[in-house]
Amino acid sequence: MLHYLVAIVGVLLVVVALAGIKFLQISHLMAFGAQMEQAGPPPEAVGVAVAQEQTWERTLQAVGTVSSPQTVEIRNEVAGTVKRIAFNSGAEVKAGALLVELDADMERSQLKAARARRDLAKVTLERSRRLMSAGAISRAALDQATSEFTAAQGEVSSLEAQVDKKTIRAPFAGRLGIREVSVGQVLNVGTRITVLDAVGGGFVDFSLPQEDAAKVAPGTPVRVTLRAAPERTLAGEVVATAPTVNPTTRNLGLRARVEGLSNTRSALKPGTFVEVTLVMPQKLTAVVIPATAVVHAPYGDSVFVIEEKKPGTPGLDRTPDGRQVFIARQQFVRLGPPRGDFVAVLQGLKAGVRVVSAGAFKLRNNAPVVIDESPQPKPKLHPTPENR
Repeated sequence: MLHYLVAIVGVLLVVVALAGIKFLQISHLMAFGAQMEQAGPPPEAVGVAVAQEQTWERTLQAVGTVSSPQTVEIRNEVAGTVKRIAFNSGAEVKAGALLVELDADMERSQLKAARARRDLAKVTLERSRRLMSAGAISRAALDQATSEFTAAQGEVSSLEAQVDKKTIRAPFAGRLGIREVSVGQVLNVGTRITVLDAVGGGFVDFSLPQEDAAKVAPGTPVRVTLRAAPERTLAGEVVATAPTVNPTTRNLGLRARVEGLSNTRSALKPGTFVEVTLVMPQKLTAVVIPATAVVHAPYGDSVFVIEEKKPGTPGLDRTPDGRQVFIARQQFVRLGPPRGDFVAVLQGLKAGVRVVSAGAFKLRNNAPVVIDESPQPKPKLHPTPENR
């Protein structure tokens, strides 16, 4: 009996000991939870940038197409067989340079005979005039001689024109395209032989929405860049605007004359796609921040402003490694135009204020943060990709 009593007491002591240990564990956990609740969430490490006031050019962006001052498709006006080709693909030619000669042997033979008939008709007409002066022939005979000479002269002119059209020449100076015919080929009327683009100047055609086009007038400066070579910029100015707005797109067509397009080694050949920047006369002065600092949401754009913690604010003042803890306050802003890696802020932010530029997506209003002092990529107004 005594043994059973001792066993029961031993079991009770073990149960009491285990219960005490569990109670202490739960008490410690509850105390730790209360401390964590009072301390708040751990601070997030973020990158910081200072809002700066800058003056930018006001610009409008568009896409355009390089066009030649003159472009023509070289085609034959009369049918014939190609006898000679006097140009190479891509060659530069002067105005009047021979391009293609069609076989005109038959027309030249006919022209030779027609000239003989004309000369005979001329002699006959001169003789008839002398006889008419002497009263030896009638007026009708003189009229007949005059008519025959005029007809002969017309036949000669017609054949000369045909022979001349068998010789195809450059209508103006320029650079030729790819040759599309061969010697011996029989050409129908209007067969395309090549393309001729004038040199000595160039245009860029583009369009703008009607609201933006109202701000542009002839003389407005433009900059043209090729996407494949963004480091190369050509300057020019607007020289013409279309008289009407496109009723389908509500865009207005414009044309700019661009210096440098006359260079025959230029990459900006007719038909090339280019980016057009129009420079407005008014400047834009605004507070600018890195574009990465902006949090976009359906209810508006915002940034997180770095502020000192106020005394008595819950949470840690410093991290265990000694870094100061700040508060990130969400501030709604009205944005202006972007420029490179920056964006202008028209309302809601002052110059000199520190904003979160890296890590803003993981924050909420009044979240504790610490500043990440590690090197951050510097935003640029004119960024250039390193892997292009």
